[in-house]
Amino acid sequence: MRHAPLNGLPKKTTTRADLLNAVYESCKGLSRAQAREIFEVALEEISVALVRGETVKLRSFGLFSVRAKRERIGRNPRTGIEVPIKPRRVLTFRPSPVLVASLNAATAAVRRNIGD
Repeated sequence: MRHAPLNGLPKKTTTRADLLNAVYESCKGLSRAQAREIFEVALEEISVALVRGETVKLRSFGLFSVRAKRERIGRNPRTGIEVPIKPRRVLTFRPSPVLVASLNAATAAVRRNIGD
């Protein structure tokens, strides 16, 4: 089920290129290649820490952590047949209170503008 965006505009997905451009634009002293290198190193460090099972906490953004899920029995919803689900590790994200507050403030502002 797709939800309509709050402001009536189509949803946009922020891509890796968008984030890279934001880094480049915010650091005027860096070349595009330097900005790309910094961005790639940061993503790689986050990935490596998560693979090691470490928690990654980004202040004012959130907490990434790896959780181990045990083996369990699942059920195919179409056929009803039980199937074993193998144990695995999953990535979880918990947003910071700062991020949640800014998200809710932005949502409230959009709703106020729609009501005008």
